[in-house]
Parts: sequence; structure tokens; C-alpha cells
Amino acid sequence: MVKTEQRFEVHDVSVLNWARELIDRSPSHQTTAHEVVHSVHKNEIWRGRECLNLLAPEAPSSPIVRKLLSSEVGIRAAEGHIGPKQRWFAGTQYIDEIEALCMELLKKAFGVNYADHRLIASMLGNMTVYATMTNPGDPIMSMSQPVGGHSSNRKDGPSGIRGLEISDVPMDPVELTVDLDAFERVAREIQPKLVSLGASMTLFPFPLKEIRDIISEWGGQIFFDGAHQLGLIAGGQFQDPLNEGASIMTGSAGKTFSGPQSGIILWNDPNLTEPITDTIFPALAATHQVNRVAALAVAAAEFIAFGKEYMGQVVANAKALGKALQKRGITVLGSHKGFTQTHQVIIDVKEFGGGYPMANLLAEANIITNKNLIPSNRPEDWDEPSGIRIGTTEITRLGMKEEEMDYIADLIANVLQNQEKPENVKNKVMELRNSFQQLHYCFQE
Repeated sequence: MVKTEQRFEVHDVSVLNWARELIDRSPSHQTTAHEVVHSVHKNEIWRGRECLNLLAPEAPSSPIVRKLLSSEVGIRAAEGHIGPKQRWFAGTQYIDEIEALCMELLKKAFGVNYADHRLIASMLGNMTVYATMTNPGDPIMSMSQPVGGHSSNRKDGPSGIRGLEISDVPMDPVELTVDLDAFERVAREIQPKLVSLGASMTLFPFPLKEIRDIISEWGGQIFFDGAHQLGLIAGGQFQDPLNEGASIMTGSAGKTFSGPQSGIILWNDPNLTEPITDTIFPALAATHQVNRVAALAVAAAEFIAFGKEYMGQVVANAKALGKALQKRGITVLGSHKGFTQTHQVIIDVKEFGGGYPMANLLAEANIITNKNLIPSNRPEDWDEPSGIRIGTTEITRLGMKEEEMDYIADLIANVLQNQEKPENVKNKVMELRNSFQQLHYCFQE
């Protein structure tokens, strides 16, 4: 008997074994390929047509954006900056047009002087900022995860890879914003080179002007990680970070901005232009998926046309949903401040069993949310937090408004509070979704 060494996997071994066994017993590689297509199709039907997607990081892209993602230009390489002398390859004149349109549309959408479109993920935008604006060992401040922060600005993300000394931005756990008095004490002591404000749980604006006034005494700068808020900012429904004190802003195009999964980086200071773009290319982006760039350009044009109305309804729906959930006896964070000023609603479900089991129970009813740390949790509660995060971007683009938020609150309460069987609620969810299949706030083909 040959003894095989036990392999270590960070992924769920049962799912990997399922895939391995399917591959091994497939009669041909073509059959295996069909299994991949089949899984994609199953997800399209279930998540795309039968579920209430209340995930804050998700938004459905428009038909034109999706079509461009599968376009021929996606197989073409275009290393370098825009312009024939700055490309490694000849024959990129039309790609130059695509990229120039994308860049200028992003500038117009956000009202900024500079934008870059080549980062395939917003995490790479954060890496760009840290690589450009800090040196290993520099002190920075960022938000911890129980109060809304994200790993991209912590030890296990780009800032940690850069070797930065990271201290916490003090947050008020009730007001859910920066505790300015505590911040001033800590900041004066460590004099951070960069204050990174990035929140995956984000309900209210940050006091950017006040933070800038404090840290400018020693030349500190603000980096605004707008991964979640990018669409709200472009739609004029949130604060305007670059005009309120931030030196640079990154974000994800695939969240509230409702474009393809990719990163966006924006700034106004011309002194940052050369170091930022030199970090992007050749360090972090080479052949940067021109099909994605084309899709991003159209998403930006759609936001210029529809963003204000779209994001206004997103926020109105989030407020209405928060109010409706609180009315049904579910604890909603920020209720004393109107629940939210973003696309997110955060609920405390500890009394019902916690975020992990309740998010899974809601998923059985075709209501997709995610478990989430809340200020009362510890960082080590990551796997079993007390909260659930809800987003209203996708259901808004499907045409739902305040009336539907009240009904959705009923569906959620029936699962969490009234212990109705998920399969019964699932039927109601599918009936609701059947009435909302068309995307709004976008160009029609």
C-alpha cells in the first residue's frame, strides 16, 4: 500500500473532493467543460432570477456592460500608457480610443482631474496607494474590522504587505463614525503618514475636514478607500472625499458603481500623477483586460446619465428597509441617526442565534445577505459574528422602491423572528422576484 501525504487545504475539502471526483469520472474533458457551463447556468437562474440579493458588495451590471465583457477586444494585449509611443505593441489605436474614453468618462463622473482604469481589483488600488505614498515602517492609521474596517487596510492586506506600522482609527461604536477627540490624541502621538478611511460596513460620512486639519500639521494625508461608497459618491448621495480633505481615493467598480468587477483610482493633485501611474504600470498592471475597460467606460456613462436618481433611490430604500426592520422588533444599528446614509443596513441578530446561522437560514429562503462583525464583537468573532449586513443596490436597480422594502422586512422577520419555514418564505421571494426582472437606470440595447 502506498501511503500518500496528507495535503493541507484552506478551502472546503468536501467541495474540492466533489470537483475532483466529477473530473475523474467524466468520460471526456469536454464533458467536464460542460459541467462548468452548467454550474454557471444554475447560478444565473437561482441568483439572477429567483433570489433577493441583498449583498452590499453586489450590483447587477447593465446588458451592454455584460455584452462588452465577452467582446473580442478581451483577447488583445495593451501594455503601457495610452498612445502609440507608450505601448509595447503596435496596432493599439482603437484600444487607445477605448481607454481614453474610459478615463475621461471616469473623470467626468467623479468631477476629478485624474483617474486610472487599469486595476483589475480595488485591492490593487489600495496596494498602489501604499506603494506610492508610504515606505516600509511608516506609521498609518486605519479602521479595525469590528467597527467597519476591511482587511485591505490592515495587517493581512496591502498595508501589512508594505510593512507599515498600523494603529486603529478610534471609532464611536454608537455613532458609527470617527471619535474625533480620541483620534486627535492618538494621531498626535504617532503622527501617521497616512490615515486610511475604508469601511466595508459604512452607514454614515466621515469627518474628513476635521481629520485633515489635525494631520496636516505634520504633513499627514488622508487615503479614502471608497470601495463601497463609489457609486454613492458619483451619484452625489454621499460626501465628496477629494473635495473634503482626502488626497486620493480608490474604489470598486463592481459595488454601488454597478460596473464590471475592477478597481478605480482617483486624485486631483498633479504631483501624485507620475508616481501613481508608474506604480500602476509596470508594477501592478500590464495586460489589463481591455474588455473590462470598455465595460467600465459604459458603466461610467450610465452613471453620468442615471447615477443621481439611481443612488438616491438606493439610499431611500436602505432607510425604508432599516425603519421597517426596526418596527418589527429587529435591532438596526444607527437607528437614532435615521438608520443609514448609504446603501447598507446593519442588523444585530445575536438574539436569534448570530450572523452565521441566520445568514444561512435566510439563504434557504432565497434571501442573500452576509454575516458581519459589529462594534460589540471582537476581531476573533470573525467566523461567528453577531450581525448581518444588507445592501439595497441590486434590488433598487431591479426597480423596487419603498413599498417593496416594507414587504422584504416582513420576509426577513418571518425567518428570523417568527421562525417560519424557509421554504415557505422562499415561495414568496420567488413570486416577488418574478415581478422584477428588468434592470433600470441603464442604457437599453
